[in-house]
Amino acid sequence: MASGQRHLRRGALEHEDAATLALGEEFVNSQCLYISEVRILLEAQQDSKETGNENRPTTSITTKTLDYVRTFSRFTNRDSVREIRQLLGKDDLAQFEVAQLANLCCEDAEEAKALIPR
Repeated sequence: MASGQRHLRRGALEHEDAATLALGEEFVNSQCLYISEVRILLEAQQDSKETGNENRPTTSITTKTLDYVRTFSRFTNRDSVREIRQLLGKDDLAQFEVAQLANLCCEDAEEAKALIPR
């Protein structure tokens, strides 16, 4: 859903609209993760479980998410992700836009403009 409304506790409406980067109050000071970063985090969690450092059971959601990020992640190691984050962080872009650029890996500026709302 690209836009929606949510009731705040005081009764006022909060308008959410990804096209204008109004993603909701909880995203105001949040850093967006790249799909590749999620992959690194989930694989580290899985490695921790395999070595016995973590004993929480793996859920089907975690397994499906790991499968998804393995399929769609563009960068395979921390150094690549760090370099992309530094490179894209130089421009005056919102966190959401930076994450979309990193996740989509557009061929050119026109493709990025067509896919990412500004």
